[in-house]
This record gives sequence, structure tokens and C-alpha cells, in this order.
Amino acid sequence: MNVHIRDRIEAKVPRYTSYPTSPHFHEGIGEAEVLAWISALGPGDRVSLYLHIPYCDKLCWFCACHTKHTLRYEPVAKYLDALRAEIDLIAARLPAGVLVDAIHFGGGSPTLLTPRDFVDLVGMLRDAMPVHQSTTLSVEIDPSDMTEEKLDALAEAGLTRASLGVQDFDLRVQQVINRMQSFELTRSVVDGVRARGAASVNLDLLYGLPLQTLDSVQRTVSQSLELRPDRIALFGYAHVPWFKKHQTMIDEAWLPGPNDRLQQSLAAAETIKAAGYVPIGIDHFALPGDGLAIAASEGRLRRNFQGYTDDACDTLIGLGPSSVSRFRRGYVQNIPATGDYEARVKAGHLATARGAGLSDDDIAAGWVIERLMCDFEFRTDELLERHGPPGQALVDKAVEISADQTSGLLQEDGRFVIAEEYRSITRTVAARFDAYLNLGAARHSAAV
Repeated sequence: MNVHIRDRIEAKVPRYTSYPTSPHFHEGIGEAEVLAWISALGPGDRVSLYLHIPYCDKLCWFCACHTKHTLRYEPVAKYLDALRAEIDLIAARLPAGVLVDAIHFGGGSPTLLTPRDFVDLVGMLRDAMPVHQSTTLSVEIDPSDMTEEKLDALAEAGLTRASLGVQDFDLRVQQVINRMQSFELTRSVVDGVRARGAASVNLDLLYGLPLQTLDSVQRTVSQSLELRPDRIALFGYAHVPWFKKHQTMIDEAWLPGPNDRLQQSLAAAETIKAAGYVPIGIDHFALPGDGLAIAASEGRLRRNFQGYTDDACDTLIGLGPSSVSRFRRGYVQNIPATGDYEARVKAGHLATARGAGLSDDDIAAGWVIERLMCDFEFRTDELLERHGPPGQALVDKAVEISADQTSGLLQEDGRFVIAEEYRSITRTVAARFDAYLNLGAARHSAAV
């Protein structure tokens, strides 16, 4: 291994699902700014919606999502009343002519909802918002929640893409992360959503989990490939116990070391590619005919808080506690605490907690980082055409970075490219363009 890569695989850098990244959001962004950003939308603008369900009926110890454990449905039903109120608040403020292109349910566990509640919520959303005939509906599914009735409800609501968390099929690993889920159960849910017309199935896999070995990761990948998912996301486990206290249930002595994580990642990626999947960015894969692969081949790949996407909308509106919205001139995050969120929206106010406005410099740097994360390169002429003087400052920065032969960034034929051997640490290369990285006391996960 290149000595410079070996030295950097332990670097703590952001995942760059936004720029600036969320640790640099602040309380100076409030309801007034969000209302102005919404009102700036115009006829023909297309938006995506993300709805957060912040409950699970069991807590996986590896999880870093904003969620809480409940064995009673009453808190969930109460929360749904608040979510409907927020939907009405946003719908009333969307300018005429705006269209909703995509709806995504995440969590937590969206499939914790009863079949009737899920169908009714999607129906209410379609009635309140400018949803059109071809709007897509994707749902994150916990296979252990699923029943035939819930599968039928997903189909009735118009599910187009199902995303299933797998993590690892090894029994020992499942026990130490508190996530018991057999291959047979996973296969039955994949078969169930496909039989009911879902056009796409995604599986989420993790490497770097406690007690994982190279062999166990490879076995999980091989089993997952038997299901022939349309997409695979291969994430590195982010051990952030200072952020998610339940991760302290994981003994750090069980965690693979940096070099083991890298080998697990590389071996899994090679196995997936050998099965005919196209690599997408740093951690996704798709069958050649999938929309994600097509977007990547055409230079239309995007990156947001759900990872890589072919969603072309510039605006993403997040609904529910902790959810993040992206507008052309800024980001905003809702209140994380469910009770505070419910009180705010039921009082008729947006649940805004913090965010970040975007300067022209921010927008230009965000574009460079997104292109590096998606394409491993960016073109000088496109940067200058899109962003003018802020783009020129970034070209100068790229020239400076590429002059360091250990940076991993090469200048060639009017573009800046991450060298092939450095692509496993793309986040580290992209971080060189992050003007906020060394400001404040933000803590991040490992680069690989």
C-alpha cells in the first residue's frame, strides 16, 4: 500500500453529504430564513421530500441515526399528528407551480407504522403537496418489522424503491450489534416488495463492525448478491460513542483496525464489481441499467444526506425531528428532540433549530467537493463557468494541492482528478477544499 494512503486511512474527516457539514450549522438560521428560501421557489421548480420516523421497536447498538426506542405505539401515533401538522405548514407556504419529484421515508424505522397509518400518511401527503403521477416513493425497511399486511400497505401507497438494512449476516456480529436478522427473512422481504411491483431494491451493508473479519464480510456480500439487488450501499461503520451513547455497548476491542477496515472495504467492492455492478462514488454500486448507474455515466450523480442519488432536485425539504432541508441558499435542520418538535409545529411554527446560509464561496466549494465525491474529478472550465471568481480561487487552490505529489490530486487536460490509488481516501482529498474543517471542535468518523 502507498505509504501516504496508509498514513491517512485513520484521518477523521466528514462524509460530505452537505457543505458546510452539519457540525458547522448554527442557531443564526431560523424560521424567517426558511420561509424566505421557500418563497424563492418558483413555477416549475421541483423539490424532494424526506420524512423522518424517529422510532424503533428495538435499538441497534451500531446505529448513529436520530431515533428512540419504544415498545408502545401511543408515542408513534402522537408523533404522526405533529408530522401531519408540519406537512400542512409547509404545503401552505409552497409557491404555486412547484412540483414534488421524490418522497423518501427514513428513520428510525418507517415500517414501524401500522399499515393503515402508513397508507393514510402517504395519502395525506399526496393530497396536501403538489405530488404528480411520476413522483417516486422510497422507504427504508427493517425486515424484522415486516408482515404481509405491511407489504400490501407499501404497495397500496405506491412504493417504487425499497431500501433494506442488512449490515451483516454473521450471527456473532449480529449478536454484538443487537441486530438479529436472518438471510431467509431478508430474502422473503425482498421477494415480497418485488412481487408487489417495487421497481428497485437497495441493500445497505457495513464493514468495520465489531467481530467482523475479511471472511465474514465476504460471506455477507456473497449472500446479498444472491438476492440481485438493484443497488448496494457499502458503508464503513462509524464508531461515534461521544455522539450516540448506546454505541458504548460495543467493546472497542472488538472493532477491526484501520488496515482491516480498508481490506474489508476493498475486498467487498471487488466481489460486488465482479458480479456485474457498476461502482458509484466511494461506497455505492448499481446494476448497469439502474438510474443511479445511468446518472453516474452521464455526470448527473448527486450526494445528499441519504448518500448518492440520481435525484436532480436542488431543493430537499426535510420533515420530522432532526431532518435536514437543503435550499439553494442554505441548509436548515429541525429540532432533534421529538417532544420539542411536536410542541413547535402544533403551535403553528416551523421546527427550525439551526442551519447555515450559503455564500457564493460556499456554493462553489460545495460543488467542487460534490464532484470529487461523485466523479473523482472536476473540470476547470465548468467550475469557472458556474462560479466565476469564487471558482478561480478554487482553481488556484487545486493547483497548489496538486503540486504536492502526495496529495492524491492530479492536474491533467483541463481537469483535476483524484488518482486511482487514492480513491479509497476520497473524503480526505475532498477535505482539502473544506474551509470549515479546522474551525470549532467538530469530531468526525474515520476516512475509510
